[in-house]
Amino acid sequence: MKLKTKPSAKIKRRYLLLEAKNKKEIEEAILEYIGVLGWANASPVFVKTSPKIILSINRKELINVRAAFELSPDKIKVIKVSGTLKGLGL
Repeated sequence: MKLKTKPSAKIKRRYLLLEAKNKKEIEEAILEYIGVLGWANASPVFVKTSPKIILSINRKELINVRAAFELSPDKIKVIKVSGTLKGLGL
């Protein structure tokens, strides 16, 4: 019997459509700005990586992750943020 998670206990995620060279520079930008603990709180998951990157993060850490991309020396551009993958318009 599989235990079911209550809707209030689920992680509410936001999906970011990013324009960047590769996955590694996104990971480095997040780790450099918010660190390992912030990485754990944001719990980023790469959904799709070609040609544009879709990153799924925790809703509460959206502002910190966007700030990490702005302060990064690499050109990481957030094109769109959505609550669903369908809302990104791919």
